[in-house]
Amino acid sequence: MIIPVKCFSCGGLIAHKWEEFNEKKAAGIEIGDALDEVGIERYCCRRMFLSHIDLIAEVAPFSTSRE
Repeated sequence: MIIPVKCFSCGGLIAHKWEEFNEKKAAGIEIGDALDEVGIERYCCRRMFLSHIDLIAEVAPFSTSRE
């Protein structure tokens, strides 16, 4: 789905860095370096980014209203 707003372990705000991380990853920067540049330093927050699977494109068609 969508990246969680806060880290599940420490409660740090992480969602606002998701787009910047994806841009750096798409530009060919290694994932570890991209996380460093975005400012994700705690290993629990890094886990949130590394383990996230973006499923919004698959779920969105089922969210339309039924008549």
